Amino acid sequence: MLDATLKSQLKTYLERVTQPIEIVASLDDGAKSRELHDLLVEIASLSNLITFSADGSDARRPSFSLNRPGADIGLRFAGIPMGHEFTSLVLALLQVGGHPSKASSEVIEQIQALEGEFTFETYFSLSCQNCPDVVQALNLMAVLNPNVRHVAIDGALFQDEVEARKIMAVPSIYLNGELFGQGRMGLEEILGKIDTNAGARQAEKINAKDAFDVLVVGGGPAGAAAAIYAARKGIRTGVAAERFGGQVLDTLAIENFISVQETEGPKLATALEEHVKQYDVDIMNLQRGEALIPATDGGLHEVRLAGGASLKAKTVILATGARWREMNVPGEQEYRARGVAYCPHCDGPLFKGKRVAVIGGGNSGVEAAIDLAGIVAQVTLIEFDSQLRADAVLQRKLHSLPNVKVITSALTTEVVGNGEKVTGLRYKDRSTEQVHDLALEGIFVQIGLLPNTDWLKGTVELSPRGEIIVDAKGQTSVPGVFAAGDVTTVPYKQIVIAVGEGAKASLAAFDHLIRTSAPA
Repeated sequence: MLDATLKSQLKTYLERVTQPIEIVASLDDGAKSRELHDLLVEIASLSNLITFSADGSDARRPSFSLNRPGADIGLRFAGIPMGHEFTSLVLALLQVGGHPSKASSEVIEQIQALEGEFTFETYFSLSCQNCPDVVQALNLMAVLNPNVRHVAIDGALFQDEVEARKIMAVPSIYLNGELFGQGRMGLEEILGKIDTNAGARQAEKINAKDAFDVLVVGGGPAGAAAAIYAARKGIRTGVAAERFGGQVLDTLAIENFISVQETEGPKLATALEEHVKQYDVDIMNLQRGEALIPATDGGLHEVRLAGGASLKAKTVILATGARWREMNVPGEQEYRARGVAYCPHCDGPLFKGKRVAVIGGGNSGVEAAIDLAGIVAQVTLIEFDSQLRADAVLQRKLHSLPNVKVITSALTTEVVGNGEKVTGLRYKDRSTEQVHDLALEGIFVQIGLLPNTDWLKGTVELSPRGEIIVDAKGQTSVPGVFAAGDVTTVPYKQIVIAVGEGAKASLAAFDHLIRTSAPA
């Protein structure tokens, strides 16, 4: 299962284990059980502190639990955690084996103080870059608190459960048998949902904070760069982010970030956050801006947050990024995560052997269609324009695939379903005005981004597209309020451009502070 390099790396990691680990598997006679057996035996051979046995006690096969002798740790993998989930397996081994987590002491104490019974089930796919965050967060909770049990389930291996629960998006998280959430969720977000007093406690702490010299709203590449450049000036810097990493977290392959030949979105997001943490920056995660109250008469700007708290600052940098653009047609919201999806890498494996449509003929849409063609039975790409807008090399690849059909000059008018899941799509031929019905099981929407500026209307000047209008220095229409990244009118929404714009806005904010604080 493990090549020589990976085995050597894992052996080095397992040297950090300080307490015995018991791996107990439930297997059958199938090929996947044999594959899992070989993997677990191989892992056990890398450390004298790890033992392996198979008792067949769990109904899900193949699966295995990780425990510590004398402890009560409810942590199980159902399936073979390779691909994106191999890191989850390594972390689980380390944490069960006594290696401390990188989570803050405050978060650890919050987990340990949870009361009640929490049985989590997470359905993942091995190609999903969003799933490991959820799996790793819940695994850590299971290690730290015996009241928390967690099993991570490979949906591709347990299709009967996926069908019974009508799961059409990953990660899908169940708590005590009921749907708890879908999509990327971090440790703090999960805690916030089950610890009902967490929000009020956090708001109280935020309200008590002194004013910042620079307050960055947003934690994507632009926000991270702005925070670093501000902190390096030695001024009081804060970051309020709905989720650190922003849209980068939903990006799979990144091959055009200069000096980094190839990486993945979640890895880059982690690197950005770790870089910011090297400086004296107050990071406030899971905080979404709700209102901006500009300063009057040389006072402080105020940012009100959705959780009820507010922050004040001498200057503000808006870096709230963008989100997936929706079709806004009947049925889209009703069947979201029940056939309507926005991440082909995450949810594509759930549509194996089925018929899907991709909406959008730009690079994102065509790349999605190419990826899905290797998994599903049939892909129909639907483009509003009379021709595709993707790069020529992508179009050539697309047209070479036998199970892909392209429909141009088509306006999607409705998502059709049976009340439980998507069964089709209705579109209008813009050339003939004729309406067509397309029978399928999944729809992947890839039609671009919308700036996250709804909360800023009437405060800073916005373009007709809703983007924040900025000058060459990132200054908005409000003195002392700057903006950077995908949320602005700066063209070409690229990570490398957002990083540069964030740095520029931060330098402009510092220049503003110098000039406004200088004596007359």
